[in-house]
Amino acid sequence: MKAVQYRGAGAEPVVVEVPRPVPGAGQVLLRVTAAGVCHSDIAVMSIPDAQLPFPLPLTLGHEGVGTVAEVGDGVTGVQVGEAVAVYGPWGCGRCAECAQGKENYCLNARRLGIFPPGLGAPGAMAEYMIVDSDRHLVPLGDLDPVGAVPLTDAGLTPYHAIKRSLPKLVPGATAVVIGAGGLGHVAIQMLRALTAVRVVALDVSQEKLDLAREVGAHEALPSDEGAAALVRDLTGGVGAQAVFDFVGATPTVAIAGACVAIEGDVVIVGLGPGRLPVGFGALPYEATVTSPYWGSRGELIEVLDLARTGLVSVHTETYPIDDAPVAYHRLHEGRIRGRAVILPGA
Repeated sequence: MKAVQYRGAGAEPVVVEVPRPVPGAGQVLLRVTAAGVCHSDIAVMSIPDAQLPFPLPLTLGHEGVGTVAEVGDGVTGVQVGEAVAVYGPWGCGRCAECAQGKENYCLNARRLGIFPPGLGAPGAMAEYMIVDSDRHLVPLGDLDPVGAVPLTDAGLTPYHAIKRSLPKLVPGATAVVIGAGGLGHVAIQMLRALTAVRVVALDVSQEKLDLAREVGAHEALPSDEGAAALVRDLTGGVGAQAVFDFVGATPTVAIAGACVAIEGDVVIVGLGPGRLPVGFGALPYEATVTSPYWGSRGELIEVLDLARTGLVSVHTETYPIDDAPVAYHRLHEGRIRGRAVILPGA
């Protein structure tokens, strides 16, 4: 079967032929219908070999949906032929966090060497993939695979971040979204669907600012040295009750800290190297800074249910599996509008 792999330090992803996997006891074999392309993949491919906590080659793709092709012994939670979405942040299933469905915060994953698909375990960017347990599969129902696959990360991650701040996102409040790309344009829609706040989008790309307006941002402004002052002007000097930074670069976290309100939330989601100083006088009183990771299994179910209402959708570009390296080039150059999706069966 074909798979898209990262095979060594400095190497670009390549399409290779690998054996079709066979599910073991408790495992599920999926025929992949769609796999998402993400900046996290580029981050993984930027890590030197000596620092990687898992062996290479690695089949990429931590966003995946597919059809159950085979099940291993003891699997009873899914049926052959069922359309499902893959919950990516796999955990041990036994610790206190996993017992709550929060496998993204598994207490034992690092010690046990458990990795998400595409981020350590063989991923979804292949014609078939192994899912380690049927608890990591969520029914897809009638959702379109292309539109649904980015929701497993680009939808789940902003949903989890926004949900934590909902008590502060009351009518009259303002939320700022920094970075209107793959995750940010979904976050804007979720804020509009879940709250009555004013949504202000910031980005350095005019095309992404246009997309932000298209999906519901009330304001779309350049993410530059004047951005924080503009946000304060829009809010009568108060600032934003929540700032969601989907970039995480040094300039963007500085903007986030400069435009957050008293008792507001700064949520740094992006993987950039930016750091925000915290201490008395560094930020407005009782401002909270968090850096969440992915989301829970229950939240993925909620995200898919939200998508079924039609209030949230992902702008996608599709590529056959042979063109996956092209999609990564375009992502690296900032030329993807929304989210790139690989179709292994195309």
